[in-house]
Amino acid sequence: MGTESESMLQLAAEAFQSKNFDLAADIYECQLAGLGDPGSRLELMVKRADALAFGGKFTEAFGIYRQASEIERLRPGHLENLLEYLANSIRRQDGGDGPNSSRTRPPEEAGALVSTCFGVATGCGYDAFSCRMCLGFMFEPVTLPCGHCFCKKCLERERERPISCKECKDNSRLADVQSYRVNVVLSNLLAKCFPCQTQAGRLRREGNLLYAEKRMEAALEKYNQAILIAPRDHILFSNRSQIHSSLKHYQKALRDAETACRLMPHWSKPTEVTAAFVDVFEATDLECSLCMRLFYEPVTTPCGHTFCLQCLERCLDHNPKCPLCKEGLSEYLAQRRYCKTAVMEKLISTYLPAELMERQKTNQEEMAELSNLNKNVPIFVCTMAFPTVPCPLHIFEPCYRLMIRRCMETGTNCFGMCLGDNLKGFADYGCLLEIRNVEFFSDGRSVVDTVGKRRFKVIQHSERDGYNTADIEYLEDVKVEGVAERELQSLHDEVYDQALVWVNSLKAEQKERIVGHFGPMPEKDSEPQASPNGPSWCWWLLAVLPLEGRAQLPFLALTSLKDRLSGIRRVLLFMAHTRHR
Repeated sequence: MGTESESMLQLAAEAFQSKNFDLAADIYECQLAGLGDPGSRLELMVKRADALAFGGKFTEAFGIYRQASEIERLRPGHLENLLEYLANSIRRQDGGDGPNSSRTRPPEEAGALVSTCFGVATGCGYDAFSCRMCLGFMFEPVTLPCGHCFCKKCLERERERPISCKECKDNSRLADVQSYRVNVVLSNLLAKCFPCQTQAGRLRREGNLLYAEKRMEAALEKYNQAILIAPRDHILFSNRSQIHSSLKHYQKALRDAETACRLMPHWSKPTEVTAAFVDVFEATDLECSLCMRLFYEPVTTPCGHTFCLQCLERCLDHNPKCPLCKEGLSEYLAQRRYCKTAVMEKLISTYLPAELMERQKTNQEEMAELSNLNKNVPIFVCTMAFPTVPCPLHIFEPCYRLMIRRCMETGTNCFGMCLGDNLKGFADYGCLLEIRNVEFFSDGRSVVDTVGKRRFKVIQHSERDGYNTADIEYLEDVKVEGVAERELQSLHDEVYDQALVWVNSLKAEQKERIVGHFGPMPEKDSEPQASPNGPSWCWWLLAVLPLEGRAQLPFLALTSLKDRLSGIRRVLLFMAHTRHR
């Protein structure tokens, strides 16, 4: 029996050497089934765990390592294969081609890998302040376009390969990571509230640089200093374990690794961290430098500065540069990818709930006021617009950029269009336009595709933030019945036929331009009074007839379809008379 067991163990060893790790693990498992001696079981369990780890089954492997450690404390020799495997894995990720690769990587990723393999949680006890790449306290936090934050050094290590955000799985390629700046507000807040962890982070970075230069003893000294400052940071112990391993201090490496694993499950309770944070945290730490109020929908620019979303957009309306450092943000503006900074939002909701509720209430009141389509309706002073007729607009003035954005933010997607007036600022009658699409350009300009909806009369002229507004009441045609309705139907059909004659008399290039801008002439309405604005073809015709705005405006004010049709007939007769002269 003994000979058979020895043969199987020899076969398992050969399978391991030939990289058939699954077969080796299966053989060791079978041999363990009939083995009772604790010492022998420990050795076989370690070998089986090695085979599972090399085969990529980390969760199962480390479960076996833990079971083995319960039989007897594991010695450095027991983990020699594992350490070799992890070191080679890191070299492969680094682009090295073997044990003699000239490049030495800082121990940061090894620490994260060991922590992950042992199944520890991905937080460092500071919840929102932990980096999901290195699993440690966030040092020099950088905010990605998706709104999530990581250590700057962690991001720099990923710059040469496509990665996805560890939080939202965004597949951005971080090729331009060198241009990413530290989040100023968050960095200052962490330094203020967690001075020991911040100082330890600086020492950790210095130690990693020394390790990369193969100055192992100097790197070890930096980590020793860091651990004195932050003795409960598991990442420091995990990384120092890697340094000890490189120095072949296996007993110390194992001791640090065990300390790291011990610290994670028993890390400082959230209440302790919260208390320490709240003692020095103030609402003014999270105020927008533009509106001087609590951040609302905070966004962070590539240059590392944070503002309320609406505050930033208003500034970019006037100048595509950061309001603080004046760095160009043209590309950021063109992308229109203003993702909220997740850490900031979480801090505010967790530690400033009352202030956040008040801020939300204020914003809701502002939005409710802006979404009222009877009072203080935004007015674009430009040209004539008519119901059902397309009205494309080129937006370049800062006040109108703000106006259009507010219309979209409130969800109304509507604003009024009026002709200019030298005395009042704009005419007393206009048309409500609905935004169908907006195309933005890198310099902040935009082309807005709108269509006319309802006519209105201006009751009161006013202004808001540089653009005009008005209190308005909507206009509708007065319906008629009986004989008057029959007469109206006859007039409608007659004028429609006159309109067709005029349209068909136009030159081909004229018709092509009209159709390209306003679309084809609408069909004749079977029921002229079905819409409160009257037949859509009437408005299309008024838009394309060669009339000045002042001549078109009275038609918009009429609430009698008969009078409007009669006026259109007079214009068409005049056009026909002019053409035949």
